[in-house]
Amino acid sequence: MLALMLLFPPTVMCAEYVAPPEPPLVVVRTSVDIDAPPETVWRHVVSFSDLPEPAEWIFHTGIAYPVRARIEGAGPGAIRRCEFSTGPFIEPIGVWDEPRLLQFSVTQSPAPMEEWTPYRKIHPKHLDNFLTSRQGRFLLTRLPGGGTRLEGATWYVHSVWPAAYWRAWSDFIIHRIHERVLIHIKRLAEAA
Repeated sequence: MLALMLLFPPTVMCAEYVAPPEPPLVVVRTSVDIDAPPETVWRHVVSFSDLPEPAEWIFHTGIAYPVRARIEGAGPGAIRRCEFSTGPFIEPIGVWDEPRLLQFSVTQSPAPMEEWTPYRKIHPKHLDNFLTSRQGRFLLTRLPGGGTRLEGATWYVHSVWPAAYWRAWSDFIIHRIHERVLIHIKRLAEAA
């Protein structure tokens, strides 16, 4: 039994390396209630001003964080650029149902983090396709009393195994990213 316990983890790790399973498509949803009507919130969803420097500890470890969002055009086919500390996400709009739903695919993603290293120009393999966002969505729901529930959702895959272990970290990071954006939109909309 002891030999089995010692050999099982390396065997599983080697099996995943030799024949890696297809990474699962995972969704993370985060929501916030805003004391403003959906029409006001919508303006800050499609494009928002610079966020303040992050206070969250996770973003001081090199993990990429959102900085601002810009949009070129309006309606389906418009291009939204959500700029992160490591570069832009390019997000072609697929659904523009103002002021209820903004849904987009992700055609370009920046590195998920800046590697801490004393060396220049190092690019570790784990930065490529470690965590790849596939699509996103903002859903605005009118609340009784005139407020709005804003939900942000991200569909992603990651290619680091064991998947269950890394999914917990990926979900945690994506929730923090969502909260950073949603709270910024809440402040902007409630100030308007």
